[in-house]
Amino acid sequence: MKPARTRSLLGGHGWAAGPTLLSSLASATAAGTTLVIARGAGPREFGHFTLVLTIALIVAVGMLMSLHYVLLQELPRARPAERPTLVATAFLSTLALGGGLAAAGALLSPFLAVPVGVDARTLCFAFALGLSLALNQLTEGLLRGLARYRFVASLKLAVAAAYLGGSVFCLLVLGVRDAEVYLLALIATNAAFVLVALPGLGIVPRSWTRAAARSQYRLGGYMTVIAAMTGVLFGIDVILLNHWAGPGDVGVYSVYNGFPKRLLGVLFTDGVGLVLLPALAVADKPAALRRIARITPLVAVGTAAVAFAASTVFFVLLGGGYPYSPGLMALSAAGIGAHTVFNLYSVALSMDGVRGARLLVGCLAAGTPAAVACLAACVAWWGLTGALAGFALGNVILVAIVATAAARTYRRADPSAAAHPRPTETDQVEAQR
Repeated sequence: MKPARTRSLLGGHGWAAGPTLLSSLASATAAGTTLVIARGAGPREFGHFTLVLTIALIVAVGMLMSLHYVLLQELPRARPAERPTLVATAFLSTLALGGGLAAAGALLSPFLAVPVGVDARTLCFAFALGLSLALNQLTEGLLRGLARYRFVASLKLAVAAAYLGGSVFCLLVLGVRDAEVYLLALIATNAAFVLVALPGLGIVPRSWTRAAARSQYRLGGYMTVIAAMTGVLFGIDVILLNHWAGPGDVGVYSVYNGFPKRLLGVLFTDGVGLVLLPALAVADKPAALRRIARITPLVAVGTAAVAFAASTVFFVLLGGGYPYSPGLMALSAAGIGAHTVFNLYSVALSMDGVRGARLLVGCLAAGTPAAVACLAACVAWWGLTGALAGFALGNVILVAIVATAAARTYRRADPSAAAHPRPTETDQVEAQR
């Protein structure tokens, strides 16, 4: 018979199986919906859909300011009496900031559209979608912070299924190919998620406090800088390709690069990440980063192989509207492999608090100019092929910088390394004598 402590620990984790499965199904349903839209709408309209979504994800960072990460950590630690203030402050602050930015963006869209390389209508859609994404992500973070795991997973699955059903009906029955229809539907489903979840959050407007808002935004500062830099860094490829090539190539590029990357993201978030993130939170960081450095080749090759195989399936499902090239897919797979390695380092450093966040910000500040310049040059010269090559090269640059910086920083911070320094050549010669 197992000891009581062991039984309690096992029982304590039994709740995770159901919500994890539901969350995985919701993510898979959302990915399937994107695939349906890509096939039915065609490369050009799907390229427009991807462009709006990419800009929306970038502007959502400024609207959300990483409060979903902050509350995901703060709510479980807070006393029950403190939680209404935390929830109300985060939600109302995001609603005010996000709504203000969306309104300002819509008013200034005729002026902002020129430097971004899109039309004003596209920017208006992007700001509206960005606001819905920010509120959606915050609401999910609040529910998880309040331990409403099964409810949030069930709601995600219901909303994803509704979006899939509506998209299939519009494509197969109504024959709608306009990307803006599916963007409006995505905004509506995000809003529906928030509205259904609101009663469970129990938001009381008078619970908002300036002190709580100041504390939450301060805690989310480093994560916001990281999210903003990575959002621009890994979203500007679509914007550059739209400028130099056009929406059709953006749609094809999204299939080569976006679908496999999203699949691996789902596998990490709803699969490996559920075990890896808690382990990294309590692990010895220098030892963990040394292990990551050792498995880097295996991670890169493994994820590249998965991406290549997945993309082959995607192109078969999409049909002849999206031309398949093994050479381009191999280039895309190489970039996704390097991107996964960078994300692994990013997660490991982010789990080390302020020290890791500062190091990651420094690495991004050092690597982003070179990576963006490389990407821009490749896209301008070679279009679709250049975008895939630039994505791969940019991620290789970032991996080289972050791996070198992490090795140096955490070796100096490792007490065992300081107590047992690596022998020099002189020491080795003296030992041999």
